Amino acid sequence: MKERLTSDKRMLVYGILKPYTNIFGFSTTRHGGVGEGMYATFNCTHYCGDNPEHVKANLETLSALLPKRPRVMVIPRQTHTTNVRVITSVPKVEELQDVDAVVTHLKEFCLCVSTADCVPVLLYDKEKQVIAAIHAGWRGTVGHIVEKTIEVMKSQYGSEGKDMVACIGPSISLESFEVGDEVYAAFEEAGFDMSCIARKYAKWHLDLWEANRIQLLAHGILPEHIEVAGICTYQHPDDFFSARRLGIKSGRILSGIVMNETENRSICDWKVVAE
Repeated sequence: MKERLTSDKRMLVYGILKPYTNIFGFSTTRHGGVGEGMYATFNCTHYCGDNPEHVKANLETLSALLPKRPRVMVIPRQTHTTNVRVITSVPKVEELQDVDAVVTHLKEFCLCVSTADCVPVLLYDKEKQVIAAIHAGWRGTVGHIVEKTIEVMKSQYGSEGKDMVACIGPSISLESFEVGDEVYAAFEEAGFDMSCIARKYAKWHLDLWEANRIQLLAHGILPEHIEVAGICTYQHPDDFFSARRLGIKSGRILSGIVMNETENRSICDWKVVAE
């Protein structure tokens, strides 16, 4: 894991995106911010109960750390839906309410999702120059939010799976994700091959990484174009926020993807659109 973190340990970066010099994808860690307590220290999400001034300072730090400062950081107010929002201009805050995936073709718009055990998925269509950020908790996964996002990219931009690159970020692993029989049944009823994503210990455990990878493959994304971070947030709570470890009133990992222009913008010329 350590070799994939930036030197200041504030971000995990995705090697699969490195060949594309206009693209940057990341997931934040807990290191290098100003947050306190359960938000220590690099929480960049507004809606989890943290001090707004700390969040603002952390977002400012994050923006400055990116290879090129984004014009806009889009952070939706997620509510475990399968709603996908296409971003065609700077959105209003209310347009990001109850949104769990965002898609855009716009340069310098950093699309973000917030997680703390749920699965962040980042997509890049290298031919159509379209990006997406997806929040896939178990409810979103069972509702096929990854598939729905890809379908939006196909219908809105003509994207094809063979041209896409995908990143599955730090989140809870099969070994740590114990669920009740009702959650197992929900996945079974949704058509998932349970022999691929479930294992019975004392209780059922589910593999959300594989459940989402299967959706990527089903839409034509090549196996070699999918990077799975393989980092369990529950097992690494010192490095990544975990709601199961820390409780709901705690920080969030911010995972984002941005397409850059050739020139940096000035420090004052940026904004955050979030709840």
